[in-house]
Amino acid sequence: KMKKYNFNAGPSMLPREVIENTAKQILDFNGSGLSLMEISHRAKDFQPVVDEAVSLFKELLDIPEGYSVIFLGGGASLQFMQIPANFLIKKAAYVNSGTWAKKAMKEAKHFGEVVEIASSSDANYTFYPQFEGKEPADADYLHITSNNTIYGTELRRDPDVKIPLIADMSSDIMSRPVDVSKYTAIYAGAQKNLSMAGVTVIIVKDDMLGKAPRELPTMIDYRTHVDKGSMFNTPPVVPIYTLMENLRWLKANGGVEAADKRAHERAEVLYAEIDRNKLFKGTVEEASRSLMNICFVMNDEYKDLEKPFLDFATERGMVGVKGHRSVGGFRASCYNAQTMEGVQALVKAMQDFEAQH
Repeated sequence: KMKKYNFNAGPSMLPREVIENTAKQILDFNGSGLSLMEISHRAKDFQPVVDEAVSLFKELLDIPEGYSVIFLGGGASLQFMQIPANFLIKKAAYVNSGTWAKKAMKEAKHFGEVVEIASSSDANYTFYPQFEGKEPADADYLHITSNNTIYGTELRRDPDVKIPLIADMSSDIMSRPVDVSKYTAIYAGAQKNLSMAGVTVIIVKDDMLGKAPRELPTMIDYRTHVDKGSMFNTPPVVPIYTLMENLRWLKANGGVEAADKRAHERAEVLYAEIDRNKLFKGTVEEASRSLMNICFVMNDEYKDLEKPFLDFATERGMVGVKGHRSVGGFRASCYNAQTMEGVQALVKAMQDFEAQH
């Protein structure tokens, strides 16, 4: 069987041992004779899984006192609504850096005034817009999307702003150190760097909760889930287990500092080939290049080779290198589980294809 290299943008690759360990527990959880898929979330054996996942999360991101980590369903898309429901009092500021940022803005409009303080949409999102210092003093929070999966731009640092800061870190959380104290909330869908799809992680600053002027439905109020330790209702049991395994793997492999170093190393190899190879070109400004989603296209005079290259790469075992349907071209997602071997296999495919043409 041919070796596969998974560059899917999400759900994306997980470390093999994380998949295998989860699979074992799906067959028999902790020697109980029951599957992880069929145990009660109230079972005494499952609470330690949640506890360990929370404590590893806090340890790996060095989360200070006064913050809670909760696990919910619904993906980041539900958070687009839940964040403003909990934090928007009158007005919120948003940075429009891509498709998902735009979707987040749309949902926030249900709860109050939304101001777009910076955008790169006119330039087809080819750079991360500069926004620091543009935030209105009277806004309740500023919302940013740290990595833009579709366009391949990333803000790989924690900005300094004068109002509460909230970030969607779905696609780059746990790939670098983060100064959590700069944020009121951080949220992330799991299916990139954290776990399989089905669980969403939210980090919230406890003393910022409960200020919104509206009557919140029980499930929408973050305090419900903070108070009940993510067990108000049945949580996504298997994805939380996989999250715990993945965080164990990350810790054993040097934590977020080492993940950051590996991300830079992988991206440097791939961007260097994109810049060197006469067939291809990058799609975003160099300073904004994402380390997680590396987007590129055929050079104009080789446009007709797009499909042949995809076929060629697929024959070599590459999976998921087709760009998002809205932008075309190619996208190699290099999340934490991606290996240098995978990146080098893609580079070799690009070089061999160039030699043929």
